[in-house]
Amino acid sequence: MADQPLVAFPSRAELIEEYDIITEEDIEGIKDALEEGRMADAASKIMENLQAMENARLDIAVTGESGSGKSSFVNAIRGLGDEDNGSAATGVVETTLKPTPYPHPKHPNVTVWDLPGIGTPDFKSNTYLEQVNFSHYDFFILIASERFKTNHARLAQEIQRQGKRFYFVRSKVDADLEATKKRRPHAYDEEGILRQIRENCRACLEAEEVASPRIFLLSNWELSKYDFVLLEETLERELPGHKRHTFLLALPNISLGILRKKKEALQKQIWKLATVSCGVAAVPIPGLSVACDVTILIKSLSEYRRSFGLDDDSLQKLAEKVGKPVEELKEVVKSPLAKEISRDVVLKMLTKAGGGALMMVEYLASTLPLFGSLAAGGISFGTTYYMLWSSLNEVADDAHNVLIKAFESDV
Repeated sequence: MADQPLVAFPSRAELIEEYDIITEEDIEGIKDALEEGRMADAASKIMENLQAMENARLDIAVTGESGSGKSSFVNAIRGLGDEDNGSAATGVVETTLKPTPYPHPKHPNVTVWDLPGIGTPDFKSNTYLEQVNFSHYDFFILIASERFKTNHARLAQEIQRQGKRFYFVRSKVDADLEATKKRRPHAYDEEGILRQIRENCRACLEAEEVASPRIFLLSNWELSKYDFVLLEETLERELPGHKRHTFLLALPNISLGILRKKKEALQKQIWKLATVSCGVAAVPIPGLSVACDVTILIKSLSEYRRSFGLDDDSLQKLAEKVGKPVEELKEVVKSPLAKEISRDVVLKMLTKAGGGALMMVEYLASTLPLFGSLAAGGISFGTTYYMLWSSLNEVADDAHNVLIKAFESDV
């Protein structure tokens, strides 16, 4: 089998990493059930975890002074333009009068909150956190479009004092670069200018007694440039495991690196889904296993298409962004999953996947002896694992090709 996946149940440390939303007692239960071949018990525990992960909320607070570009950032991080349906209102004066939730259009359990500007008459820094319901958010993005001031520093210190994380974002650096290029075209040095902006931001914050501030330079219009990748990596590293998964899948598909991380995150779920399938297959109810497999596959394959931006709406928005006909982007999409995911399509795929699934079962039986004694369960595990693994590879390859076609480069 080409690109044959290596199947190995995780170690206890890996289980803890992936299952930080449930107790260590439950983790031990999953581990024991897997080792002893009690697949139905393992499947039940894993299903609980998958549902908990699916329902895990991520609430991101974005704040700063009025006119700093925070509403545009709220839109950009959700993959929207300022004129798209569901976008946050933007303007040159303060347009946010109360904490306003903006759900992610494809991942509704992710909400980006546009908070009122700090330092406005109605929102003073000393009472700000109480006014905006501080405890509701997972972390804070503090945005400035020029320099960070006393209000930013005081707010950061209070957020830190109350035990939450914050990140400074210096927005509109593209405008600064363009203005400098027009004023001094011969002496223009992009890296030097960015370094100067970063050092100036750090000096302003350190003067306000903010120790070792982390500053990320961004453009809301070209999110893939400057420090967005660094910000993404920092958030990914510092979020709890289950929220890290939610965060990754909700990221806009603006680089090959993000596509790779999404693929890796979804690959980690495959063994769990296949184990659920295996556990159900052990229950002696006619038709139950097939119904379960079809349900798992429809739901997972739909998530793959949505997360990689291969649905019609996402492709249309990308085409408009890069100024190309959407048909050009669709030409490089080869997987049938990008067009339709239905019960009939999945049943046909299951029939065609028989050979590959059988090879997977043989591979499992030779490397994991417990599957030899779980005939129906082993076959169900192998089929589901093979289907998800091969389909994820296809969809990820299509997303890779679409991004390269859109930007005509290895972004």
